[in-house]
Amino acid sequence: MFCYQCEQAAKGEGCTKIGVCGKQPEVADLQDLTAYAMRGLALVAKRGRETGNTSENVDAYMAESLFSTLTNVNFDDKYFVAMINQIVRYRDELRAQIENTGNTLDLPEGPATWVPASDEAGLLAQAEDKGLLNYPTDNPDIASLMHTLLFGLKGIAAYADHAQILGKRDPEIYAFFEKALSAGYDGVERSLEDWVGLVLECGKINLRTMELLDEANTSTYGNPTPTEVPLGHRKGKCILVSGHDLKDLDMLLQQTEGKGIDIYTHGEMIPCHGYPELKKYPHFYGHFGTAWQNQQKEFKNFPGPILMTTNCLQRPQDVYRDSIYTTGLVGWPDVPHIDHDAKGWKDFSPVINKALEMDGWTDDEDKGTVLVGFGHNAVMGVADKVVEAVKSGAIRHFFLVGGCDGAKPGRNYYTEFVEKTPKDTVVLTLACGKFRFFDKQLGDIGGIPRLLDVGQCNDAYSAIQIALALSKAFDTPVNELPLSMVLSWYEQKAVAILLTLLYLGIKDIRLGPTLPAFITPNVLNFLVENYDIKPITTPDEDLKAILGSAA
Repeated sequence: MFCYQCEQAAKGEGCTKIGVCGKQPEVADLQDLTAYAMRGLALVAKRGRETGNTSENVDAYMAESLFSTLTNVNFDDKYFVAMINQIVRYRDELRAQIENTGNTLDLPEGPATWVPASDEAGLLAQAEDKGLLNYPTDNPDIASLMHTLLFGLKGIAAYADHAQILGKRDPEIYAFFEKALSAGYDGVERSLEDWVGLVLECGKINLRTMELLDEANTSTYGNPTPTEVPLGHRKGKCILVSGHDLKDLDMLLQQTEGKGIDIYTHGEMIPCHGYPELKKYPHFYGHFGTAWQNQQKEFKNFPGPILMTTNCLQRPQDVYRDSIYTTGLVGWPDVPHIDHDAKGWKDFSPVINKALEMDGWTDDEDKGTVLVGFGHNAVMGVADKVVEAVKSGAIRHFFLVGGCDGAKPGRNYYTEFVEKTPKDTVVLTLACGKFRFFDKQLGDIGGIPRLLDVGQCNDAYSAIQIALALSKAFDTPVNELPLSMVLSWYEQKAVAILLTLLYLGIKDIRLGPTLPAFITPNVLNFLVENYDIKPITTPDEDLKAILGSAA
């Protein structure tokens, strides 16, 4: 195996024996082979789209397949064996469909013609020369951009899959999957500039995908509104839901209504408390846990079953317990999985019955509340107050401090940074990185909370819309606004969001805890020269650099 798609790559270089995330080498190799098989499907699907031969099943499976290879989503080798074979079946069926309509493919030998072995051992042997170190280029900078593109695509796939689950699709997104996955394997020579263009286009498509998911979430569950969420617990049976999937949470809330079971969120599910169609359930109670840094202890101490809907999990063996269930694309060997029927409905009876068997909370505990629900619709609702506060000098600066969390040391920087922001500044935050400081009491400025929770990682779309609205209100370019972005990254959704910011021309981004291992010095120099992207240093130094001596 060789994997360096996440921030915690071993020695800052890459995992070669076992993933820091807990991924076994067999799973890593099968994920690489999944990506290779996907390139073959993409080559055929691209030709199919050109000839009017498309398939909704192929489109959806392309997003699912890429999403499943994200860090901390699926650790089950058998899952990827089945997926690889399904990808090839789709490829061959689509090829036959294209040829039956009188069209030719004329594709080069490689992933479009590859024949998978008949068993897992054979697939693992085939995977030996299909990994990240075997890409069809001798130029390390092009290889770096090819890897960046793949990791960005994985992030887009996560958002596209969530959107399609709620019935929202856009052919432009699937067409880009085909275009980007085909590149490098279609026999077309591309320059370094061509690859840079593809990477920036990836950012453009991710922006559209986040917009689509925002539309899917809000049209289904309403626009989030500012909502106080209890951090304690109340006596009674309980279920903890972690991940990102709003529809899974919705179905669980429906099925537990009237059963005396309270539903708690964990990790990036906390923004769900702000959606009107979810918070209407009286048994949708509060939030438990802080995502990464204390996850092992939190999961073991929660007195009810845990439903994992997507990624955002430490090493699975560290938090394994007999009352964890997975759903969607999440998979571990020997852990119960809740699948869906032909209409997308999931029967959560095993989770519910387990909750009724377990003790639940035996007392009430008040740990205060946090405020969520500051999506772009809510913030724009008080835009006049925000603009006036800036013009009057009450608000001096905005910080977007958000992104991924992780277990690697160094992420306490973000807690300290937020704590040290001056009282005349506002902090926007999103994604699981906020759990380093989400419960800090920063006060308010004229009734505007100094800490605004924008939502999940995909709600970076909301943060972007807020920035664009401020730009319009002040009639000034985004890069000239009193706004600074201080981002943390861990996995591939963060890569996709970063590419979106670069596509939009956003400059002066501070990124940490470390820079991606897959970025070569030449590519890094390009980012520094064109976007002034820089690594974080210390909170004091960065605040001084942003605000000057008055920090």
